[in-house]
Amino acid sequence: MKIEQIYTGCLAHAAYYLESNGEAAIFDPLREVQPYIDRAENDHAKIKYVFETHFHADFVSGHLDLKKKTGAEIVFGPTAKPGYDALIAEDGQIFTVGAYKVKAIHTPGHTMESTTYLLIDEKGKEHGLITGDTLFIGDVGRPDLAQHVVADLTEEKLAGHLYDSLRNKIMPLDDNLIIYPNHGAGSACGKKMSKQTTDTLGHQKATNYALRADMGKEEFIKELLTGLTTPPSYFPQNVMMNIKGYDSLDTVMDRAKKPLSAEAFEVLANETGALLLDTRDAKDFAKGFVPNSVNIGLDGSFAQWVGEMIPDVKQEILLITYPGKQEEAITRLSRVGYDNTIGYLKEGFDTWKNANKEIETVGRITPQELELAYASEKPLIIDVRKKSEFDSEHVIGAINVPLNEINRNLARFPKDRPFVIHCAGGYRSMIAASILKQRGWDDFVDVAGGFEEMKNTGIRISEYVCPTTLL
Repeated sequence: MKIEQIYTGCLAHAAYYLESNGEAAIFDPLREVQPYIDRAENDHAKIKYVFETHFHADFVSGHLDLKKKTGAEIVFGPTAKPGYDALIAEDGQIFTVGAYKVKAIHTPGHTMESTTYLLIDEKGKEHGLITGDTLFIGDVGRPDLAQHVVADLTEEKLAGHLYDSLRNKIMPLDDNLIIYPNHGAGSACGKKMSKQTTDTLGHQKATNYALRADMGKEEFIKELLTGLTTPPSYFPQNVMMNIKGYDSLDTVMDRAKKPLSAEAFEVLANETGALLLDTRDAKDFAKGFVPNSVNIGLDGSFAQWVGEMIPDVKQEILLITYPGKQEEAITRLSRVGYDNTIGYLKEGFDTWKNANKEIETVGRITPQELELAYASEKPLIIDVRKKSEFDSEHVIGAINVPLNEINRNLARFPKDRPFVIHCAGGYRSMIAASILKQRGWDDFVDVAGGFEEMKNTGIRISEYVCPTTLL
C-alpha cells in the first residue's frame, strides 16, 4: 500500500495518491493529470477512483480529464449535484482500492457536499483521514464561500454545520489518525493554517483553536467568522466550472500555444482587447516592458495573484514570458480556470525590444535611497501588503492600500505629487506598479527589496505587534 501527498506550493494545494494491489485512487487532483497517470503506470496500477472532497473554489480540479483519460469513476459526497456523470456516495459508504478501504464521511460546513475520506489499511486499521477543506493543520475551512454561489447558505449556517461535523464525525475518531488536508499555509481557504501539511488528529485536538473541547457552537461560529478576509473574485467562478464542467487541458493548451511575432502580437492585442500578462521577475519587468502589460511573476504565488487581480476567468490573455516558460504559465493559469490564453510573444520580451517597439519602465530605488529621502523630504509611502501585515509592523507615516484592493482604491494614489510604493519583498509592489502604469500613473517609484530590507535601515518602523494578537 502507498499513500502519497503531492504538494503544489504555489497554490498551497495537496492532492493524494493511494495505491494497493494494482489499483489506485486520486484525491482532489490538479488540472494537469498526466503526472498522476504516470505515477500509476510506474506502479503498474490502474486508477479506479477520483475522489473529490467538495466542489473546489480555489482551483479547477482535474477529475474530468482523469475520467476521460483513464476511465476512473468520479466520486463526490452526499448532496453533490455535478453536471456530468459521477458517483454520489452515501454517508458511510465504503469503496475498495486493492486491499485498502476508503470510507466516505459526510462533513458539511465548508460546503454542504464536503466529505472526508477515512483510509483503512489491509489489516482493517484506520490509518488516516483525507479532510479536504473541512479540517486543516491549525485551522478549519472557511464557511463563507458557498453563499457566493447559493445565497441561502449563509456563513452562519455553514459554520454551525461545520461545528457539528467536527464534533460528531471527526473528533470521535482515533487520535492516532494522520490528517491529510487539501491545503497548507498561504491558501485563501482558511485564515491561519500551519506550514505543516500533515499531523495527527490527537495533536490537532490539543492545538487547533477550532477543536477546543470546551468550545460551544456560538463561540465557535463567532471565532470562526472573526478575521475572515474577502475571498478572491475567481472563487465562485471556479466552483461553477467544477460543478458544470470545463474544456480539457489539451484543448486549452492547443488554443494557447501560438507563438507570435511582435507585429502579430500587437495586432492581436488591439483586435481582441486581451490582457497582456508579463510573467517575468519584477527586476526584469521594471527595466522594460510592453506598454499596458501587467506583471505577475511566475516565481511567486502566480495563480493566486492572477485570481486576485483578474476578475473574469474568461478574460482573453496574451503572454510575455521568459523563452521556454510559456507552457508553464499556460498550465498554471488553467489551474485556476483562466483558460483563454490566445498566444504568447515568441522568444519573450527581447522579440518586442528587437522590433524597436515602444517600451515602458518602472523607476526603482533602494531602501538606502528611500532612507535619505525619508530623512529630508518625507515622501508619501504607500504600503501594498495585507492589512494584517501592515497592522503588525509598518513605516511610520505610510498608508496601507492592500494589493487585492487596489482597483477599488485608485483614488488614494495621487497624480499631483510623487509617491513611493512597496510590499514585503518587491513581488506584489511590482504588480501594483504595472497596474498603476496601465491606468496612467507615472510619478512614483518602487522600493527594491521591500519592507524586509527597509527594516535594516534607519527608516522609522512602528512597534511590532504579533499577528496572532491582532486576530
